[in-house]
Amino acid sequence: MAEPLVLLQQQPSDWLIGLDARRLGDRTLERLQEIQRYQSVSGSASSPVPTVLIAEPDPLEFLASFIAASTAHCPIFLGHPTWTESEWQQVFHLIQPEAPPVCNTPGTYLLNSAASPGWIMIPTGGTSGKIRFAIHTWETLSDSVWGVQTYFEVDSINSCCVLPLYHVSGLMQMMRSLLTGGKLAIVPPKNQDSQDRNQSLEQILGEINPSDFFLSLVPTQLQRFLQSPPMIVQLAQLQTILLGGAPAWPELLTQSRYANLHLAPTYGMTETASQVVTLKPSDFLQRRTGCGQVLPHAKILILEANEDGVGAIAIQSKSLALGYYPDLFTETRFITDDLGYFDEQGYLHIVGRNSQKIITGGENVFPSEVESAILASGYVKDVSVVGIPDSQWGEVVAAVYVAIAPNLPRFSPTDSNLEIPPFQAEIQAAIQTTLSRYKQPKIWRCVDSIPRNAQGKINQITIRQLLGF
Repeated sequence: MAEPLVLLQQQPSDWLIGLDARRLGDRTLERLQEIQRYQSVSGSASSPVPTVLIAEPDPLEFLASFIAASTAHCPIFLGHPTWTESEWQQVFHLIQPEAPPVCNTPGTYLLNSAASPGWIMIPTGGTSGKIRFAIHTWETLSDSVWGVQTYFEVDSINSCCVLPLYHVSGLMQMMRSLLTGGKLAIVPPKNQDSQDRNQSLEQILGEINPSDFFLSLVPTQLQRFLQSPPMIVQLAQLQTILLGGAPAWPELLTQSRYANLHLAPTYGMTETASQVVTLKPSDFLQRRTGCGQVLPHAKILILEANEDGVGAIAIQSKSLALGYYPDLFTETRFITDDLGYFDEQGYLHIVGRNSQKIITGGENVFPSEVESAILASGYVKDVSVVGIPDSQWGEVVAAVYVAIAPNLPRFSPTDSNLEIPPFQAEIQAAIQTTLSRYKQPKIWRCVDSIPRNAQGKINQITIRQLLGF
């Protein structure tokens, strides 16, 4: 396998769009020399190569540091440039460097730690809410690239990246282009977190042939782009739009089909170096549902399935992380918190998370089923369903939703004279024929918007606060 620096040097001069390829090559060599100088001065038997902590918001600086550190087989930790002091304390509690740096400014830091050479630590909050690092290697990331390349039957992968490179979703776009000899288009660094991201992406798409490129998005990004008619025209020209990071809501998928977008909803996570299941665009446009079929580098198992075939999802994959730093996994399969099933054609469907399952009066209720029924009523734009403690039933089903009609009274936590939320009666009537009585929400709240993070995942703590818990 060629060294990362060699792969970079083998790329044609026009492979990088939005950044200066020559400058990237120079900065990578400079970073490699810095690592070698540090190693000659501070290296030891216990730490033969320095640990490289990369907290770079600038894509060029990130790429230079990552490729240089990978070439030197250094342990790498990817950091979020905007982490708070308390979050950095969590990070250094895990890394335990000999001399923790003061990370109040973005940059690349060279440390001595016990991390193994060649390990690539990618941050993930997982279901714990605390920062953890999934341990990957150049090989696990490469196996993920091979799986995507084989599944889509392409020789090279051209990627258009609008996601941060310090997230697995952004990092893997760079890896796909670098390892397959494809092009990499990146939104200019000054616009990475600005309000004019639409304009920046429009500019980048105007410099490439969109029909040759893969674009990766999270649902909230896609929702924002779909509000711009000119952007919709450009998105429709793309070869494939990989959609992941969080479940996409039905309205968003319907809008995407109406716009004739070559959307490919995916299922994957940091622990698997992005997607292991994908619905191909042709299937999506033919109104197939679910996450699609399993990629060739992975295997999905359904554990302890019930009479409907629904069970816990376990993953075996060549791209599977080795563990959570500093601990290694003891099993070759990764048991997720997700519940799902395969249909007769071998397409995976996710029904929810085991930890979010509601048990009311001894009956199991999966929020995603209730949310789908509420959305199908036609009265709401977005919804989140959770279980709320109840002395009689153990839990009761509660729904927080956004009504379609504008300018209606909304729920106020300080309002002691709450009236029936807009459309509640209509929604209740609509779902009576699709949901068993025990699955129907007993508590309703109408709000202006469902709280989501940048990846589109719902903030469950805020949802419960809206419900008074």
